[in-house]
Amino acid sequence: MKNENSKPAVVKTKNTESETYIAYKVSVVSIIVNVILSLFKFFAGIFANSGAMVSDAIHSASDVFSTFIVIIGVKISGRESDDSHRYGHERMECVASVVLAAILMVTSFGIGYSGFMQILNSQETEIKVPGILALIAAVVSIAVKEWMYHYTMHGAKKINSGALKADAWHHRSDAISSVGSLIGILGARLGFPAADPIMSIVICVIILKAAFDILKDSIDKMVDKSCDQKTIDEMKEKVLSVKGVMHIDDIKTRLFGNKIYVDIEISADGNMTLFEAHDIAEDVHDLMEKDFPDVKHCMVHVNPH
Repeated sequence: MKNENSKPAVVKTKNTESETYIAYKVSVVSIIVNVILSLFKFFAGIFANSGAMVSDAIHSASDVFSTFIVIIGVKISGRESDDSHRYGHERMECVASVVLAAILMVTSFGIGYSGFMQILNSQETEIKVPGILALIAAVVSIAVKEWMYHYTMHGAKKINSGALKADAWHHRSDAISSVGSLIGILGARLGFPAADPIMSIVICVIILKAAFDILKDSIDKMVDKSCDQKTIDEMKEKVLSVKGVMHIDDIKTRLFGNKIYVDIEISADGNMTLFEAHDIAEDVHDLMEKDFPDVKHCMVHVNPH
């Protein structure tokens, strides 16, 4: 039997320091790359006479602002529990994700509106053929921003960060925007000026879909949505493997930012002592937090069988 003075389970924050460090490192790299790329695309657009590339440069510059939101959100969400926030601050990252989703939506509508107006005014507006430097800038932008998407998404998945995932999609939206710029520039040089605005509308729809997915995921984590059924089934299997657990009477899960809270009711032999029942509950608690890294806290209640 375990130490009779063992303490009851408490709410703990796991790997907060390392998670914050990973998010900070990814964000700093993102800011540096975006600043350099924005300046390159801006001057390329000016010298190569490409309005599409200048707009693309402004889009890249907006990603710097988005990344600062990520840093702030992850920093606040990583704070330890205090007297006013006994369950921690993880949901602040969801707030950051909602803000980023809103920025993505505004960006997509701006791109779509610009493309639509270009189509409407195509007969009245004189088309300027962009230079080769704009093409080079578009290709460089696509390669760099797609790499930034995978780099940021890798960090996001590593720490299960919704804000970083949103920022990763900001990078991909920029890459997609650059694809549109590339097609538009090529189209203009080949005598098909409508290619640019048509691609802008297509890009608008793609970015809008990504923004909606990010927003839905953030809201799910803010309204105590349960884990997916596969995760719950895995949890049940683990709990039933603990010696002394006769049956699972109930299991509730809720997403709390990038963490999971679990409430479990188990049945055990009604003739055992309180100390023995407590030890079984501790075994279940420790196993859940050990085998499921995203579980921040597990509360176990023992019913007599």
